[in-house]
Amino acid sequence: MPHLRPLQPPGWLPPKGYANGIAARIDPGSQLIFTGGQIGWNAEQRFESDDFIAQCRQTLLNVRAVLEAAGAGPEHMCRMNWYIIDRDEYHRRLRELGTVYREVMGKHYPAMACLEVSALMEARARVEIEVTAIVPAAS
Repeated sequence: MPHLRPLQPPGWLPPKGYANGIAARIDPGSQLIFTGGQIGWNAEQRFESDDFIAQCRQTLLNVRAVLEAAGAGPEHMCRMNWYIIDRDEYHRRLRELGTVYREVMGKHYPAMACLEVSALMEARARVEIEVTAIVPAAS
């Protein structure tokens, strides 16, 4: 049975009714990391922008912070799911999005799904991202 540990980046307000992430130790040196759905608000749970690209940047920074709380980084990502509210804007701004992605995550491209949804739980959210990562045992 894996040992489960909630992930809470330093300085973040605690989430209400969910975890920002969970680290699951699967053997003495390896762990699976599951981020909760991250959105484009800051550590104080406030949106600084309603712009799609700005929210994507903040969302990716939030994902990275949850990974870092488990001792992981973008290079450990194996799965990424995006939920967006405007497919047309996603396609129209794909070049900007690619630039932001590489600035925050580098050139680490996990398996990915992207779904257009009618709304997200936070009314101002334009994107939500969840990630699964694997940190292997040290060699």
